[in-house]
Amino acid sequence: MKVILANDGIAQEGIVLLEKEGFQVQNTRVAEEQLANYINTNKVDALLVRSATRVDKKLIDACPDLKLIGRGGVGLDNIDVKYAESKGIKVFNTPEASSESVAELVFAHLLNGVRFLHDSNRNMPLDGDSQFKQLKKSYSAGVELKGKTLGIVGFGRIGQATAKMALALGMEVLYTDHHADETTLTLSFYNGQTIDFSLQKSELKDVLANSDFVSLHVPSQDTYLIGKKELGLMKPGAGIINTSRGGVLDEVALVEALENNHLAFAGLDVFESEPTPEIKILMNPKISLSPHIGGSTLEAQQRIGKELAQNVIDLLK
Repeated sequence: MKVILANDGIAQEGIVLLEKEGFQVQNTRVAEEQLANYINTNKVDALLVRSATRVDKKLIDACPDLKLIGRGGVGLDNIDVKYAESKGIKVFNTPEASSESVAELVFAHLLNGVRFLHDSNRNMPLDGDSQFKQLKKSYSAGVELKGKTLGIVGFGRIGQATAKMALALGMEVLYTDHHADETTLTLSFYNGQTIDFSLQKSELKDVLANSDFVSLHVPSQDTYLIGKKELGLMKPGAGIINTSRGGVLDEVALVEALENNHLAFAGLDVFESEPTPEIKILMNPKISLSPHIGGSTLEAQQRIGKELAQNVIDLLK
């Protein structure tokens, strides 16, 4: 019987699929310093992780019988993929399963920003009973998303899912990407109707300069993709959302742009110093915050669990 360790958890739907095919699933969290010993002692064939577990060269060398590494989610930043594959270990992820969840979180942050909900939710419990009228005045200058332009940096699955939601809300969409020069998006509705939208790539500087809001959807970068210069290109009063990776956006430059009122707000689900974000970020009243939960919905976890399980079944049976 082949043994599967889901070190960062797996949805019950995935466990059922695997056990039906005769796999033994260990849905256990093992500390990284004990992980190699656990894998070898329990003769684990496949290791399934999310973002919490790092699978580096040291761990790979220590587990010579490991056959498969699966990552539940989009990126593979926490896995030394090339080294694993050089050792004959197959590596895969689940790039499609969480696209809708991340895109919806983008709009949660956007709506928070344009209607000041992140700040009013802090202040209403404190002063709502004594300063209701003052708070109402403070938060009465919101704007609508309909008719505005959303710029999307990175037009993979999540970027495209975000674009579809923007189009459905009546927004114009601009995008930049290294690969997709021209894209047709199909919006599907509850009653079976569909509408196609054809979009063409723009340069990064044009997306930044012409968008009311910018959403980042790119892999981990060696240097900042969006720094002081790029933030300076954005419209005065614009907002920016990062649900991709910490380190893509220069947080020092972001705080400066917010404090000098060049930008109106930001939404961050990922952070440079994650999992200990900087206090200046956490305390800034113009930043809507979430703790890296982009793909963490019940529906996404179910899809991820099923996709992880099916990949294991296909690759190990």
